[in-house]
Amino acid sequence: MFDYTVRRLLIAVPTLVIISLVIFLVLSLAPNDPMAQVPMTVPPEVKEKMREALGLGQPLYVQFWKWLVQFFWIEPQVFIDHYFGTQFAEGKLRVISWQTRAPVMDTVVERLPQTLWVVAMSYVVAIAISIPIGIYSAYKQYSVFDQAGTFITMVGYSIPPFFTGPLVIVIFAVNLEWFPSTYDTLHKVVDWDSFVIQLRQMALPVMVLAIQGTAQISRYMRSAILDNLNQDYVRTARAKGLSESIVILVHVLRNSMIPVITVIALNLPLIFGGAIITEQVFKVNGIGQQLILAIYANDLPTIQTLTFIFAFLIVGMNLIADVLYAILDPRIRYE
Repeated sequence: MFDYTVRRLLIAVPTLVIISLVIFLVLSLAPNDPMAQVPMTVPPEVKEKMREALGLGQPLYVQFWKWLVQFFWIEPQVFIDHYFGTQFAEGKLRVISWQTRAPVMDTVVERLPQTLWVVAMSYVVAIAISIPIGIYSAYKQYSVFDQAGTFITMVGYSIPPFFTGPLVIVIFAVNLEWFPSTYDTLHKVVDWDSFVIQLRQMALPVMVLAIQGTAQISRYMRSAILDNLNQDYVRTARAKGLSESIVILVHVLRNSMIPVITVIALNLPLIFGGAIITEQVFKVNGIGQQLILAIYANDLPTIQTLTFIFAFLIVGMNLIADVLYAILDPRIRYE
């Protein structure tokens, strides 16, 4: 198991490098000019010097190599310097935003907690709701609960976040006035009252992000439970006199979680993708909003860095899913 994990980690490195190259090449083909927003009064020779300062006058392979060194070598050194007081990255050029002229990762670190607050809570809510619904729907197949759950999850999975976002704002913020319509990024949790305020302002964006996750995971959970309910080991467990709750929640659930783990692991990057739209709707000052602003400003270093972070999440979650397979099912061995 350890050898397999190490091999997967070694394979993940060139995979991520290839992904970063594809992202860089695609973005380099896009029509963009970071000087487009510079005032018209700036002379052309000054704009040309600014382009050279941003590294735009260099060949593509040189620009890509610089980004690789900055992201994989210099940024980790900055992280080490921050936490251990060293000076490994002092004086070295980092990935700089064309829009803000500041290091991209500094902005990511500032905005990431806001995104994690919303994304993590929405995913926890989605998993906590979807797994019991999937189990009970499968156990009570074709019942009123199962049919109603199927209809609701189909609707929830079909409606995109840019529609459900304004919809829940109109219902719960405007008409019922239960929750605020926007997210206060500057709010800090210092006591119980401020924690309640934080929960209230997180309710609507968490609800929007959790809808699709709940719908998909519950459908996979239901399908996996149904596949295992008719297996021989289930009949054997019942013949031994085990209670129905033990059969379902111990034997059937463990084997049914194997395909569901894949959905849970690979859905996490999709939740981050949904956060890009949700953060715009609820004014959450997170990395999703940062990506949208970078796209508007043709800020390629920021776009490339954030897109690669999403790709890194997908590769990492895929590896975690494969490792969890062997933990959940001892029959699975990676030789």
